Amino acid sequence: MQSEEQPMKTKFTEFKAAVATTSSGRSKTQLAHDEPVAAQASVTPSLYHGFEGQYIDGAWRPGKHGGVQVDTDPYSGETLVETIMANQTDLDEAYHAAASAQISWAARLPAERAAVMLRSAAIMKARHDEIVDWLIRESGSTRIKAELEWQFTHALTLEAASFPHRTEGRILPLDEAGKESLAFRQPLGVVGVISPWNFPMYLSHRSIGPALALGNAVVIKPAEDTPVTGGLLIAKIYEEAGLPPGLLNVVIGPISEIGDAFTTHAVPRLISFTGSTRVGRHIGALAMQAPQLKRVSLELGGNAPLVVLDDADLEHAVRSAVVGRFLHQGQICMSANRIIVDAKVHDEFVERFTAHVKTLKYGDPKDASVSIGPIINRKQLDGHLARIERARKTGVRQLLGGEVDGQVLPPHIFAGVTNDMQIAQDEIFGPIAPIIRVRDEEEALMVANQTEYGLSSAVFTRNRERGVCFALRVEAGMTHVNDHSVDDTPTGPFGGEKNSGLGRFGGEWILHEFTRDHWVTVRHSNGPYPF
Repeated sequence: MQSEEQPMKTKFTEFKAAVATTSSGRSKTQLAHDEPVAAQASVTPSLYHGFEGQYIDGAWRPGKHGGVQVDTDPYSGETLVETIMANQTDLDEAYHAAASAQISWAARLPAERAAVMLRSAAIMKARHDEIVDWLIRESGSTRIKAELEWQFTHALTLEAASFPHRTEGRILPLDEAGKESLAFRQPLGVVGVISPWNFPMYLSHRSIGPALALGNAVVIKPAEDTPVTGGLLIAKIYEEAGLPPGLLNVVIGPISEIGDAFTTHAVPRLISFTGSTRVGRHIGALAMQAPQLKRVSLELGGNAPLVVLDDADLEHAVRSAVVGRFLHQGQICMSANRIIVDAKVHDEFVERFTAHVKTLKYGDPKDASVSIGPIINRKQLDGHLARIERARKTGVRQLLGGEVDGQVLPPHIFAGVTNDMQIAQDEIFGPIAPIIRVRDEEEALMVANQTEYGLSSAVFTRNRERGVCFALRVEAGMTHVNDHSVDDTPTGPFGGEKNSGLGRFGGEWILHEFTRDHWVTVRHSNGPYPF
């Protein structure tokens, strides 16, 4: 375990390096693929093109809806792609293509499916600069965030390459002579994925990669703000890696045309959705109302508390809180949405925190020195401006702010916030930091848990045992001791409690989410029957 006194910058650098090189859980068979795959990655390829339509059954073609969806750079306003949108006929063709292709894909040898994943990882490495550039231009990612997203996605692909060799059944004990009880683990079939715009490539691929590796087929509907990095770019990579046609399909169309139909369609066995709690509830309801019931995997909203106890290393806590609140403009479900500080260290923390945030550069995300880039779209920006104005009217102290430049919102800090205020209860999803003062550890825990959400959280203390005990009392799926709340790895059980979702991503947890148990018994000798 690392010392909590270690500087945040060093720790963050080591974290990124670890993510970039992880190969956890990979078998010797898969590692044997590495040398030729790495050799392929050393060749600089020509840039991808042709993102103007759908990718269905291995073909790139315009959608049948006919309308155009314009994809723009949130910083410059430049048009990146004009996509001819899909209708329900396209969606139906995508799902049926997936269902048809999945049967033979599930029958492939584990090494064959693993090889496609490893080739995809090699292509991601060869196209690193191209992918990072797309993330910056399409999602407004700063270079720091775009590099992290590439590392997360690449590491996840390597982890998924291990899944074909980790899918195991069981022989179960049975108190009956002459009979055998077996539990087989099989693919679900077709997985429908609806992904968000904030970490578009990673949050799409954390469902796509494991689903494909485990023998499923996928249809994905990426967010309208990020159709390329959330879907089409991933399809290009898998096409280049030799994934058979039909196994990955990308449909881009208006919610009014294909939104509900995406979930209610008869083909998919599971809908994996990442987004708001409001939309997640709707999708869950549709999945139960569909002609055929289906599973849902829901990663929804968050209101992460970052708690600073009275014995915390304040320098470390400040640097962690700045990253946890302002990485990607705070547009992350795990962002430190509320900073809760013990009264004994509150004033010093606030002073240090504000001073550090003042050093952050904001503006053009292409500039490597910029820490805060643009808000994804004007609707989101207007929501933040309204939230700031409401906070001012409540009488809280504004310690930092600034004027909007295009879609760039400078960091804002508010002190004197109480947990019942809207700014504390909303999932902010922007560069706005509310700080709440509490009497002691027990009040800090009470405030941390007073939210409908329960995704990520963090606590800072020099006493690690105290930190773990506190963490286990937080009503959340994830709590990080002496680290910020924005944490994810390919092997950890990522997911939330309460209104933050259902299910878990990562490692063996996603392996179980995207497969099913099939119980088979075999009678080896005739047994007695009662009639």
